[in-house]
Amino acid sequence: MEIHRFEKRWFALSLLLIIGFIATIVYGAAGVGVSMIDDGGGQLDPSEVRNADGFSNPGVRQVGDDAYAVYVISYQFAFEPGSAEPIRVPADANVTFHVTSTDVVHGFAVVGTNLNTMVIPGQVAEFKTRFDEPGTYGIVCHEYCGAGHHTMAGTIEVVPADEYGTNSTEVEN
Repeated sequence: MEIHRFEKRWFALSLLLIIGFIATIVYGAAGVGVSMIDDGGGQLDPSEVRNADGFSNPGVRQVGDDAYAVYVISYQFAFEPGSAEPIRVPADANVTFHVTSTDVVHGFAVVGTNLNTMVIPGQVAEFKTRFDEPGTYGIVCHEYCGAGHHTMAGTIEVVPADEYGTNSTEVEN
């Protein structure tokens, strides 16, 4: 049986495309540092969140050179801080978010980034990021949390490092 040369070329091209698709999936899953958020942030009693370390006074704390921790409480229908006042962090700093809920399941997605987690009462979602460019980023709740869900939003202001510290949500340790 003879295989025509055009069939051989199409077969080779198809095989090359399949290998390319598989390589793209592997790179996207493992190569760019994308990781799933797990329960490593800890657990809390949802009714006692405001008495827990970090969440008794939510906000931004400097925890090292160019390292900041942000504690955020989600509740119907706001992020604290984030909704009433923006979360201010410096650009080019390592930022670790600690987010929990006091009432129902919420979402915490930072628009224009790959930061996205489900906020479950009693669990602390912990994730790290670095904002390279100053700017304003929106925070939205992407899990239906009740009648006012559509109003649940906030902002993160990333400011140049030399401007950070004035008029910010940083709290005393």
